[in-house]
Amino acid sequence: MDMLHEIHLQTEQQDEMVEITAQIENILLREKVQNGLVTVYCPHTTAGITINENADPDVRKDFLRRLDEVYPWKRAKDQHSEGNSAAHLKASAVGASQTVIVRNGKLLLGRWQGIYFCEFDGPRPRSYYVKIYA
Repeated sequence: MDMLHEIHLQTEQQDEMVEITAQIENILLREKVQNGLVTVYCPHTTAGITINENADPDVRKDFLRRLDEVYPWKRAKDQHSEGNSAAHLKASAVGASQTVIVRNGKLLLGRWQGIYFCEFDGPRPRSYYVKIYA
């Protein structure tokens, strides 16, 4: 049984964090996975996957604002012709994947944690992959 799933989404902004935890939990439920690992992978060079707090939406705002401070969009010396070097840098800093333990059919996340698809060059149609190791 191949437990690789491709999920499509449409991002709405240049910089945003879309919580995808529930989508991943639904896949685990459909596949009837009780224990194992799940890897969430982003195949884009200007987007990423992270685990962060999901209780206070201000954390996401601060996260994106601080990334903008470190990797601002307007850099006169950038040579990349598409002009989105900041998005590439943010994606590299966040990373392309996260792996989470599955125990008793649930993602083993902390009380305040959620899994996020991080868009740094939107809005765009995007996809990510969920691979389950059971």
